[in-house]
Amino acid sequence: MGPPGARTISQEAFDELVKENIDDLGMDPHEALQDAIQTLTLQGVDLSGVVKCIPGESNVQANPIIQLTNELKSIVTSLETSNSKELSCEDENARKLIELLNKLCELCSVAGSENATVAARNGGVEVLSRLCSSLDFKLERALALALKALSLIVCDLQSSESFRQCGGLKTVMDILHGAPNSLDIRANAFSVISSASTGNEVVKESFMELKVDVLLVESVKEESNYNMPSLYDAVRVLLTPDDGRVAASQVFGYARTFAKIGMADALVDALRKGLGSSCLTSACAALKAVAVNDEICKSISENGGIDIILQYINESGLQGNRAIAKSCCSLLSKLAGSDANKIAIVQKGGIEKLIILSLKFSDDPSVIQEVMSIITALSLRLPENAAHAMDAGVGDLTIRSMQKFPTSHQMQRQSCLMIRNLVVRNPENRTILLNGGIEKLIRRTKGMQGCKDAATAALRDLGLDDYNV
Repeated sequence: MGPPGARTISQEAFDELVKENIDDLGMDPHEALQDAIQTLTLQGVDLSGVVKCIPGESNVQANPIIQLTNELKSIVTSLETSNSKELSCEDENARKLIELLNKLCELCSVAGSENATVAARNGGVEVLSRLCSSLDFKLERALALALKALSLIVCDLQSSESFRQCGGLKTVMDILHGAPNSLDIRANAFSVISSASTGNEVVKESFMELKVDVLLVESVKEESNYNMPSLYDAVRVLLTPDDGRVAASQVFGYARTFAKIGMADALVDALRKGLGSSCLTSACAALKAVAVNDEICKSISENGGIDIILQYINESGLQGNRAIAKSCCSLLSKLAGSDANKIAIVQKGGIEKLIILSLKFSDDPSVIQEVMSIITALSLRLPENAAHAMDAGVGDLTIRSMQKFPTSHQMQRQSCLMIRNLVVRNPENRTILLNGGIEKLIRRTKGMQGCKDAATAALRDLGLDDYNV
């Protein structure tokens, strides 16, 4: 999978270039293939999805992914000319279909392979979209596998555009609207929404036009979907500005629409009911994506969201679950952007809970960095919170962590950002930190890549005249 906007080449054009190397330049087949790959790569051509075979020794049609795709095309054509409702689960054709889809999912899941891209470039997106549209809900296993395969091969901008252009968005929405009680079908359909929307602003907009926001809110409210990570992932991806082709993404407006129709409340309720580890991290990321302004952040707090997050933070420390600790801290940091929430978090003992969490994960700078990010937000423009933080032991945490993890650039930079907020309106905190030896640590951090500006500003806010040295 190449970068967005990269040049591509068709299979036919690639094969012709290899053939020209052999016929016109007299290269042997192996040399001709390698020369074609090297030449095109140097020209910035994305070769992912192109089958690299040596003429005379192998051919494109022998590729197992293309063979599977061709077999699926034949079955889909047969289904479209007949009636899929006549196909029963015990039917030999249904069993063959399930076998083919299982194999395709297996091959496209191989890490580091180009199998998914090969399938997408050779009609896989279109054939699987047609298959999903043709299958009856009673063929639950086949439909679930077709959706799973589709979520695997829609893996980049080109394949997501193919999916959009062949009507795949409406097909998936129709499945979810008419869908049955099958958790597998729903989970895999949500995965397709995530895959197709990743990095493609046009697909996000098209899904919004199909009222995906309403469908997702209703789905989050449905208790049977609570432990379905792909549902929360779909919310997060739709609200993530990740398409480098557009200067101003519309996802901020989408997030406000989601919140307006109840997504924030629905996600808080899901967290309140209790979720498994993988779902909890996904749900936190989804709620963070929805919380795009002060009003939404405050509404989450008013619905008990901060209490729930602090509870999970406490439990993650007791369980030693780093993933949950980081996810919950990241969400709390976002909610702490609201001044009203800053006060609420401190009043609920949030800083003390964060200090305890940092002690539980004292060997993990990534968790400590998340803790520091929250304290940075809590201390912004609120000197009383900065004083509270120092009284709770944040100064000791900062010095200890900067000493212990000298090569953790991101944590060191976050330390400097936090120090600024702790001292800029609290001169008494400057004395405490300087007496603890913070100056030497910050000057060391100043020499790290990406840390110079933050470290210089921290030295200045500590009142040091030679901060620019």
